[in-house]
Amino acid sequence: MPTGPQLNDDVITVGSFDFAESVVVAEVYSQAIEAAGFKVRRAFALGPREFVGPALSAGLVEFVLEYAGTASEFYSVGRAEPSDDVVATHAELERAIDGQPLVALNAAPAQDANTFVVTQATAERLHLKFLSDLGSVDDKLKFGGPPECFSRQLCLAGLVDMYGLKFHDVLTLDAGGPMTHQALNEGVVDVALLFTTDASMTDEGLVELEDDRGLQPAESITPLLRSEVVEKLGPGLVTAIDAVSAKLTTAAVRDLNGRIGVSGADVASVASAWLSEVRP
Repeated sequence: MPTGPQLNDDVITVGSFDFAESVVVAEVYSQAIEAAGFKVRRAFALGPREFVGPALSAGLVEFVLEYAGTASEFYSVGRAEPSDDVVATHAELERAIDGQPLVALNAAPAQDANTFVVTQATAERLHLKFLSDLGSVDDKLKFGGPPECFSRQLCLAGLVDMYGLKFHDVLTLDAGGPMTHQALNEGVVDVALLFTTDASMTDEGLVELEDDRGLQPAESITPLLRSEVVEKLGPGLVTAIDAVSAKLTTAAVRDLNGRIGVSGADVASVASAWLSEVRP
C-alpha cells in the first residue's frame, strides 16, 4: 500500500478491492494502460470500499474500478438513489463524487451486482424462488457474508430494512470467495452473498433468489480516476481506459473469473491473454 499521496509523479497508482474479480479487472486495465505508453504502480487487494474509497479520495491510489450503484451510495453517504437504470445510476455516481477531485469515466457494459443464493437442495426443501420467500423461514436460517455486508444497505442491512429478514445467525465469511462457497456447500450457512459474475454458481448448482423488491441497483463496472491524473497525462489515457471498458461485458468478467479460478492460474497471464483476444 502506498504510504503517501501519489499525485506528483508520472506513474498511475491502480488500486483494487480485496476480492479476485477486482484484482483481475484492475490487472486488465493496468496492462492496457501500460500498452498505451503509461507507467503503472499496482496496489491490489487493499481491502473493502471503506478502505479503498478514502485511499482514492486522499490520493494514495489514483485509479479504481468501481461498481456504480454501490459506489454512488458510498460516496454520497447514503443520499444517492441508484436504480437498475444504468444511465441514471451513472449520473447518481457523478453527483455523488461532485466536489471531490475524481472523474467517473465511461462505464463498461459489465454488471456485477450482489446476489443472495442457496443450494438447490435448500431451494427445493423450502420452496424458495424469491428473496421475499425467506420471510417465512428466516428465523431458522444462517446467513453468511463478508464483514462489510452487515452494515451495507445493498447487503444484509437492506435485507433487514426492505425484506424484514431476521436470520437465526449471521457468520462472517469472505467476499464471495472460496470460504463462502465452502460454507454453502457444507451447510455451514443456508443463505450467502455472492456476485452475479461468479463463474462457479452454475457448476455448483447454486440458486440465485430473485430480488423481487428491487434492492439491487445497476452495478456497471466504472473507472474512477483522480482528476489531476487526467489533466496531467491527457486524453490518451482516457482513450486507453475507454477502449477496455467498451469490451468488458458481463460475460467477459464471468470468463475472467472462471479463468482465475483454475488452480495455479496467474492473474497477469489471464489478463494478458484476454487482452490479446479482444484486440482488433
